[in-house]
Amino acid sequence: MQINKILLTGLFCALNFFSYAQNSGQSSLRGKIQSTDFQPIEAASIRIRSLKLGTASTADGSYQFSAIKAGSYTIEVSAVGYLTKKQNVSIPAREQLLILDISLQHDDQQMQTINVVGKTEKRKLAESGFNANAIELKNLVNTSTDLNQVLSKSTGIRVRETGGMGSDFNFSINGLSGKQVKFFIDGIPMESFGSTMTLNNIPVNLAQRINVYKGVVPVELGADALGGAVNIITNQQVKQYLDMSYSYGSFNSHRTALSARHTDEKTGFTVNANGFYNYADNDYTMKGIEVYDYNQHRYVPGKFKRFNDGFHSGMGQLEAGFRDKSWADVLMVGLLYSSSYKERQTGAVQEKVYGKLHSFGDFIMPSLKFKKTDLFVKGLSASLFATYAKEKNTTVDTSAARYDWSGHITAYDKNFGERGQMSIFKSTNNFAIVRTNLSYLLDQNNSFSLNYTLNAGRRKGLETFSSNQNANALDVPNKLDKGILGLSWQNQLFSERLSTSVFAKYYRLHSYIRTAKYFNSTGYVKEEADKTSNYYGYGLATRYKITEEIGIKASFEHAYRLPEVEELFGNGDLILANPLLLPESSDNINFGAYFSKQLNDHRFALEASAFYRNAKDFIQEIPGGVFSSYKNMGKIRITGLDAELRYHYKGLLSFTINASYMNAIQKDQNLSSFNERLPNQPWLYGNADLGIGKNDLLGKGSRIQLNWFTQYTHFFYLAWPAHGTVASKDQIPGQTIHNATLTYSVQEGKYNIALESRNILDTMAYDNFRLQRPGRAFFIKFRYFIR
Repeated sequence: MQINKILLTGLFCALNFFSYAQNSGQSSLRGKIQSTDFQPIEAASIRIRSLKLGTASTADGSYQFSAIKAGSYTIEVSAVGYLTKKQNVSIPAREQLLILDISLQHDDQQMQTINVVGKTEKRKLAESGFNANAIELKNLVNTSTDLNQVLSKSTGIRVRETGGMGSDFNFSINGLSGKQVKFFIDGIPMESFGSTMTLNNIPVNLAQRINVYKGVVPVELGADALGGAVNIITNQQVKQYLDMSYSYGSFNSHRTALSARHTDEKTGFTVNANGFYNYADNDYTMKGIEVYDYNQHRYVPGKFKRFNDGFHSGMGQLEAGFRDKSWADVLMVGLLYSSSYKERQTGAVQEKVYGKLHSFGDFIMPSLKFKKTDLFVKGLSASLFATYAKEKNTTVDTSAARYDWSGHITAYDKNFGERGQMSIFKSTNNFAIVRTNLSYLLDQNNSFSLNYTLNAGRRKGLETFSSNQNANALDVPNKLDKGILGLSWQNQLFSERLSTSVFAKYYRLHSYIRTAKYFNSTGYVKEEADKTSNYYGYGLATRYKITEEIGIKASFEHAYRLPEVEELFGNGDLILANPLLLPESSDNINFGAYFSKQLNDHRFALEASAFYRNAKDFIQEIPGGVFSSYKNMGKIRITGLDAELRYHYKGLLSFTINASYMNAIQKDQNLSSFNERLPNQPWLYGNADLGIGKNDLLGKGSRIQLNWFTQYTHFFYLAWPAHGTVASKDQIPGQTIHNATLTYSVQEGKYNIALESRNILDTMAYDNFRLQRPGRAFFIKFRYFIR
């Protein structure tokens, strides 16, 4: 009897529910508020006055109304600094979700009479508790620069390349460099995109903004970064656009790029396409190179062009799926393919010259992306990225000839290649990456985030020139699995004046390594290692607003950086394996302050920070002539300061100047280099960027812009400073490099042309291990953009 009552009650409730659903005819309305240049507008007011409904847009410009009855309504949208807009919308009788994005125009008159302006992403990041800054790229999309060159202008960052396009590079943030810094595209680890997708390959107009985190990295990125992180943000706001560009320049350099998106308004079906192709001979002149003159029987200095340094790479990516649906904000499946070819002119130092050595490879990656706000319950958001990828690389060293910088053959040795035993080495990398993130907004002052990232890698190599695999450390697949779990709590107090993020991280490392351990009378002896280790990190970041224009912030993290595949296993090419390599750890502390002020049409911003790093088991690449390897360097203490000043006047004038100082000291008392400054590391450098531009000068909808960029690097020692006499100490000399760019756009940026000169004064430029970089170079770029 009791069961019957329960069933009848349940049936009655169900009938009432379906009756209500059929008669209600109510729908939901949501979308995004953005500017005409597709920047999200936060805190915009959205009102349906006839229904007495109102809401405000969130940080990404999103808004939503639920349970709206069928009918025709007028939506009114207003925001500080923008013209108010009214738009009509019809809500159908049947229940469904409608998407309505609304663009607002800037109100120039209002902007000149009030000081309150909307916060840019750059300012929001500056006002976070993290030592971080954002680099807006909208003024650089017409240049032929790559993302490495853009980032090198930022405070605290130094990018050192070993040559021209496609060359290896070292990226450092506040003294920590290489793989201690992690890179992301829209929060997805760049390591999942293959070796072709590097910062010096990606054209600048494929990105909208770059967020740079120095030292402490938020949990949401799911990284085991020690020195910081770089997150490249692409334009996700524009639903329909086409962006094509081509540039040509010195050293027979070519860059092409394509980016496009189409979204069906009714179904939300979306197709994304991205691609680029780069090519360069890299035949720039090497100056002051000594070559033996057989007529004079002595070495004489001269100028010689590089002759084995060609490079080309390409990438194509296609994604399809749905956006802005009730069951998913984003659901996309994609396929990415890339390939590259690289000739190698030198080893770790430029005294060793190669004439035929080269490598090539390709990469393929399917992927899945999913994002949903208010998943199951209001305030719960989820995102997922998953991929399984394969990369193949081949290095060819079969030339018996020996070359000098003039390109002449100086000798033959039929038994050896240019670096040692003749070799055609093929390596295969397989890896899977799964990244999940959950966030929950408890109330307007408290939120939680949970992130888990799994990276499973396998590397195998095969020597195909010879059947003898005794010296091959990769004939059996080496394995590396990394798991990182992070939990954070974000809190705001005192009307959001005090913002704090507290977090904890768990790291798990499992590796299987087979390596050539040593050589004896019987040949190479191999040793296998199968190891699992666990580590725990923690930290916090806090910011306090003294006023709306002034704030102070601090952050701390006890972080670990787990060794990566190449560091542990080598690459079967120029980098040897090191199975004894330990994870490195560091206590990172940052203190900073920011100030911004707008006086009528003048805008000022000042940011400054001090940092401290105490790194143990510091991992650094050590050159060994032809080959290099990664080793633990004991204890390194890094202290430093950096600061940046920015000024803007309307759209006419902008000026940025920044400087960075860091002191990296070896603190391991067991080493002879105790208390010495770390070698081959810039320790004092700065940048200055002056921009002058004018709208409508050469016609309505046009803009002409001139930028002059100067980069200074103080001299630093190539080896440990205390070793040797003053005269014998090898230095990388101080350098001041000047670059200039002139861009011209018409029809509101639809057609664009740019002229650019790098190292315009043809200054001698050096980088890692005193390798010469290109001299003066010129480029021209054409870009077509419609939306």
